[in-house]
This record gives sequence, structure tokens and C-alpha cells, in this order.
Amino acid sequence: MLYFALVVIGWFNIYSASLSETATVFFDFQNIHSKQLAWIGLSIVLILFILGVDSKFYERFSSVIYLVAILSLAGLFIFGSTIAGQRAWYVLGGVSLQPAEFVKAATALAMAKYLSDIQTNIKEFKDQLKAFLILSIPIVLILMQPDPGSALIYFAFIFPMYREGLHASYLLLGFFAAFLFVVTLAFDPPLVIAGVILLAFTLFLKNRKKRPSIFKYVVVVLVCSGFSLSVDFVFDQVFKQHHRDRFNIVLGKEIDIKGVGYNTNQSEIAIGSGGWFGKGWTQGTQTKGNFVPEQHTDYIFSTVGEEWGFAGSFLVVLLFVFLIIRLLYLAEKQHSTFNRVYGYSVASILFVHFFVNISMVIGLFPTVGIPLPFLSYGGSALWGFSVFIYIFLRLDSQKHIHG
Repeated sequence: MLYFALVVIGWFNIYSASLSETATVFFDFQNIHSKQLAWIGLSIVLILFILGVDSKFYERFSSVIYLVAILSLAGLFIFGSTIAGQRAWYVLGGVSLQPAEFVKAATALAMAKYLSDIQTNIKEFKDQLKAFLILSIPIVLILMQPDPGSALIYFAFIFPMYREGLHASYLLLGFFAAFLFVVTLAFDPPLVIAGVILLAFTLFLKNRKKRPSIFKYVVVVLVCSGFSLSVDFVFDQVFKQHHRDRFNIVLGKEIDIKGVGYNTNQSEIAIGSGGWFGKGWTQGTQTKGNFVPEQHTDYIFSTVGEEWGFAGSFLVVLLFVFLIIRLLYLAEKQHSTFNRVYGYSVASILFVHFFVNISMVIGLFPTVGIPLPFLSYGGSALWGFSVFIYIFLRLDSQKHIHG
């Protein structure tokens, strides 16, 4: 029910964001909302097919599904079409499909299969390398498109790996590296290094009664200092100009409300103008004036904020939270490791999509092109998430039989 509630809410907001004053008929494939309605109808057919397949099929053929998914990404460089600067789409008869949206489910199946193998111990380094290899192949192929937003999502798999025994230091290391990266961009590296030294010295004094090894503290300071000094190189040489501009705008280094920062600025205006209860469906002035580019896709939440206000936005957030919690609850109830890992993967991917997209729309995160699940326009995203969730529901439906 949560799935269908979000899909219906998404369609109503896509309808509003794409409504044309010149439209004379409701269902016309020239209209975006009509196309989305067709995708929703086809999703129901896809869901019925997924539920009709024996649950053991997904575990038994997980490696084959993963291989086919990887080949679909590699095939883009030969048969794919370039849209908006990204070679990430297959165009067949006027219909475009983005394989990266489906590879998430395939990677989740492969990860679940590997972690559920009786010979796998995720606490051992060699098994950790194999798990990270499963993730790195789709990440590298997606980065080559280039689509850094979709590649970013795959780091959500660290959560199911942590649930199965991966040491917490990996999580802490990842969060600290991201924090250090952003802080170094905001301040000069020498200042950040001085802060790291001060923090290390404080911790050393605090733990001096335990006679800590000063060598470990020196190594940590040197590694953090080297990482901080490398940030500028990575930022200038690896990131593209539009990525650098978006980070600088979020960090307050640039004010460009008419250029790169236009989307985010207009999105914030739209959401802020909605007040407590919004302006009403199809009554949003920012939405009707097309002030927010791509509002029906990545910025669909700004339509929710303007036309449904704080109350509508809170409802959408609440539905996502309930859905994620429900998925985690079902994952914990599974009798097999395969089902549990897959369930955690679904919940983690949904959470990262949801968190990053809304943070992006309200200006807390750089624009990286990540859709809001079930609400953003797009057949590939809707199908991808439908496959993702309903494979898990199929696995859950027979957990007692195959447990």
C-alpha cells in the first residue's frame, strides 16, 4: 500500500508539473503525465510477473542476472544513446531505458548470494575485497557514462554489509573521509590539518592512562593530512566544472542564482512559498511558470512543497520513512541470509535515494541527478524500484516455506 500511495502521489505531482495550458485531451503520449501513467500500468504487469516467479529463482540465478546487468552497462558504450551528456540510455522505438536503474537490483542479488555463501566471512579481509569487487564493477561502468549520481547510490550497500558483520570502522572511515573532504573544501588545508593535529593530541591526552601507542596517532595524522592535501587536486582534476560549481554554491563560495545555482534557488523559492498547506493542486505559480527546470524529474519534491505545503511534504517524508522501516522489519524477520541481505539492500538504496534527493532539492546537497523514488518522472526509475521492492516481497512471501 505504501508503494502505491507514493506512486499515486507522484503521478498527481507529475501531472501538475507537466500540465500544459494548450493540452486538449487527457491521455496523449505527447504529454509527460500520460507517459508516466502508461509506465505505471506496465509496472503493474511487471509486478505480477515478478510475483509469479518462484522465489528460489532469484537466488539460484542471481549470478546470471548480475552478469547480464553488467553486460547491459558495458553495451551502452557500443549501442547506447547519449542524452544530456551521458551515454546511459538504450533507445528502442522512441522508448528510452536506463540500465543503471535495474543494475541496483541485480547487484543486490549478487551481494546477497555472496554474503549468504557458507564459505564467506565478511569479517575477513579477502572476503571483503570480493564483496567490494561486486560493487566496484557497476560503479566504474556508471562513472564512465559519466553518471556520478547513480554511482554514488551504490555506496548504500555498505549498510547490509555492516549488518552481516563488516567492522564499524569502515562506516566511520567513510563518514569521516566525506566530512574531511567537505571541510577541506570549505577551509584551507593547513587549517584543517591543524584541527586534525589538535584533535589527535586531545584524544591522546584523554587516553594517556591507557598508555596509547603514539605511533598510531602519528599515522592517523599523516594519513588525514595527506588526504586533506589531495582534496584540491581531486576537486580540480577529477570533478567536472559543473560538479565543482555545485559544490561551491552549496558551500557558499559562489552565489550564482541565475546559472548553476538556478535550479536549487528556484526550488527553494517554490517550497518556501507553499506555506503550511500549499497553494492547491495545479495552482503553484512557480510550477505553472516553469521556473524550476526538470521539475517533473529530480525536482518533483518542489512541486509537492509548493502545492501541498509543509503538510503534504511531511506526509511524503512520513510515507518514505514508514516504507523503509517496514522493509527493515521484514528483512530482520527473514530466515535466510540471502533474503535478509537483499532486504537490507532495498531499504538502504531507497534511503540514500530519498535522503540525497530531498537534501538536493532544499539546497543541502549538490545537484547530482538522483530521482526521488516513485515520485520522479521516468519509466526506468519506476520499473527499477518496482523490480527492487517486489523481488523482496516475493522472497518474503515464501520465507517460511524455504526458510
